[in-house]
Amino acid sequence: MLYIFGGLPGTGKTALSQHLARERGAVHLRIDTIEQALRASGIPVNGPEGYVVAYRIAGDNLRLGLDVVADSVNPLAVTRAAWRDVALQAGVPYVEIEVICSDEAEHRRRVETRAADIPGHTLPSWEQVTNREYEPWDSAQIVIDTAGQTVEQSRAALRQALAQTLDQEAG
Repeated sequence: MLYIFGGLPGTGKTALSQHLARERGAVHLRIDTIEQALRASGIPVNGPEGYVVAYRIAGDNLRLGLDVVADSVNPLAVTRAAWRDVALQAGVPYVEIEVICSDEAEHRRRVETRAADIPGHTLPSWEQVTNREYEPWDSAQIVIDTAGQTVEQSRAALRQALAQTLDQEAG
């Protein structure tokens, strides 16, 4: 199974995706980590480089029979379609999960107060987050709104939504 996460920085998608990967014993692929490793190696990242690397690593792991959790902003229809193609080429199901924070003040506070957890990684400013290109989703996805919820409440909402979605697909 490929779990395709997306959402603006500061919405809580990394906390949720890491927890899901831990809970399911899945491979966790985080674009921020891949892109920072490329930069640290002297490779400029000006476009889809991190995503392309992640698509290949995800495909390899899915073909090994491992579940993969893909953690990225995933801002464009083309990146979302590419993730779906990875699952289709590997012959595995996928689920798309968009993480949002509908309370703008809370979202801004999160963006402005969080600390970088990847050495050398520069977090985006609130202005960069709000000015970022982010296309509406054009496919069915689970939406988890983390506004006004604890991390545990958001995890529970994700568990419930995944159970419902996977039950519907199985039935």
